[in-house]
Amino acid sequence: MASLRRLVSRTSISLSRVYCNLGFGGTCRSYNAVNSAPLKLEEDTRAEMGGNSSLDTDEIAKIRQEFDAAKQSFLKIPEALKGMPKMNPQGIYVNKNLNLDNIQVYGFDYDYTLAHYSSNLQSLIYDLAKEYMVNEFRYPEICMNFRYDKDFPIRGLYYDKKNGCLLKLDFFGSIEPDGCYYGRRKLSLNEIKHIYGTRHIGRDQARGLVGLMDFFCFSEACLIADIVQHFVDAKLEFDASYIYQDVNCAIQHVHRSGLAHRGILSDPCKYLVKNGQLLHFLRMLREKGKKLFLLTNSPYYFVDGGMDFMLEDSLGCRDSWRELFDVVIAKANKPEFYTSEHPFRCYDTERDTLAFTKVDKFLPGRIYYHGCLKSFLQITKWNGPEVIYFGDHLFSDLRGPSKAGWRTAAIIHELEALSQRLSWL
Repeated sequence: MASLRRLVSRTSISLSRVYCNLGFGGTCRSYNAVNSAPLKLEEDTRAEMGGNSSLDTDEIAKIRQEFDAAKQSFLKIPEALKGMPKMNPQGIYVNKNLNLDNIQVYGFDYDYTLAHYSSNLQSLIYDLAKEYMVNEFRYPEICMNFRYDKDFPIRGLYYDKKNGCLLKLDFFGSIEPDGCYYGRRKLSLNEIKHIYGTRHIGRDQARGLVGLMDFFCFSEACLIADIVQHFVDAKLEFDASYIYQDVNCAIQHVHRSGLAHRGILSDPCKYLVKNGQLLHFLRMLREKGKKLFLLTNSPYYFVDGGMDFMLEDSLGCRDSWRELFDVVIAKANKPEFYTSEHPFRCYDTERDTLAFTKVDKFLPGRIYYHGCLKSFLQITKWNGPEVIYFGDHLFSDLRGPSKAGWRTAAIIHELEALSQRLSWL
């Protein structure tokens, strides 16, 4: 019996190796390891049990047969996946049920939620930022030759201000093997361990990281990498923290000065993507008696120009997109909006001025600036569980509202692109 228990134990270990080695990314080396396991199992067992019993031989043959069957099942998984039904890129997939009958109020961010942008936007921000760095910070003139690379940055990166590396971290705070770049050069695992000691980012190291989380950070990440690479190639000494400080300042200037907004509105066909279903969706919510509000960090003139362009083929000549919303709030300064106690101010669209009178109710057709969540809830009397807010940014759009009891919905464009690629397999 003891021998049989050891036999079963070894079989479990061998089968565990099959599960580990026969993944989707398995290599020839992994398959070789699996092929040798039954032979070693048989030899060890024969030696231990004397190799004389025909019953033992039958048991070993049976186990080996089951092992080979399990192995073949794993080898057939890639083919089985090809036969699965294709994903619907327009489908809705959930990991938590939500009864929309209980939702009475729908809130929306503007950028990358109601408004979708083409890849040309990143090039625009990138070019404006590099010009600012050359003209204002006196960076080398050769930087003007840099071009935005749409295939380089991804969302969710970190920049290490101490070592000058762009990092992609997993859920546990470890550097992804293919996600560490110094300039435009990908570092090997040995180089990563030489710099950080290990792939895991410790608490002290994390203090030197800055997040580049949303779509507007694509151009920032690319520009940082290009400047680091230029200094490396030119064999110039540099401080990685100053590069981040200068690039970030330039990117912020592009947004806050209105350069990016004016550039987009000057040629909306180049930068904005029209969505013929947007108006239908918003009107459908209104017809069902739902309340709608718009809460964005962008200035009103930019939102107004973009919404007019996106809905110009659907709205009548006398209609305004503002009639779709019960409340419109611009320059909200999220995520501070959720924690501050800033008052709302009414914005005069004709004079481009802000009123000084206290806002204690939201009037139809008016535009409001700044404000805070506390005042918003006091004025509207909209309870948290009956409100859902749509946005694309984890911190600015989703974390703050969820703490207030709002439901939140993430607009994740990468998942749409992924589902489309899977549907083509």
